[in-house]
Amino acid sequence: MSMNDIKLFSKKNMAYDPTGHDYLHAQRVAEAATKIYRADYDSKITAEGLYIVEAASYLHDTIDEKITMDMNTRLKEVQALLEKENISTKASHDIWNIIQHMSYSKNIEHHYQLSDEGKCVQDADRIDALGAIGIARAFAYGGHAGQEIYNPRILVMNFKNHDDYRKHKGTTINHFYEKLLKLAGLMNTRTGKEEAQRRTQYMCDFLTEFKVETGVENEA
Repeated sequence: MSMNDIKLFSKKNMAYDPTGHDYLHAQRVAEAATKIYRADYDSKITAEGLYIVEAASYLHDTIDEKITMDMNTRLKEVQALLEKENISTKASHDIWNIIQHMSYSKNIEHHYQLSDEGKCVQDADRIDALGAIGIARAFAYGGHAGQEIYNPRILVMNFKNHDDYRKHKGTTINHFYEKLLKLAGLMNTRTGKEEAQRRTQYMCDFLTEFKVETGVENEA
């Protein structure tokens, strides 16, 4: 079960992404997800399970609507790639299910139940949105999307569905309160929760300093 073709596909489609969803993000997610899987599911670990975790990590953002302008073509490309891999039909279906249902936006209205492997990948992806790297990625995406850094006149939103989340024109600082600070409470695994809590505290310290420097007290 070689990972080479999947890594090459991920790198080809994400290597130069400027929004924080680049190939290095996929690498970090793969490393963190594998660590979580080994720590929390030690008695259940299989070679196929490890493959599913790694493959889903590298592929999860290749089908993200922020990355591709032609979703139908990209989905067909990923399906064809998985069909070429020397893996079971079950493993292929699990990878496909994970990458289709793990995103934050897909789970606003309905919480999808993922496999153990999927829970690890979802936690790893959310962990990479936290801490120092999470702060950097938030501002990278905000700048790319044309968002203001902060604006006290723009209120924090509580999103009810996927469309509200995607179409809302907010600020990067509001995004911390609208999504990022909520992630620790959504983790699936013990290891994921511990790391998310540590990184969330780092972000809270950053926001405290941001308020001191700007005098803005009304984002939360």
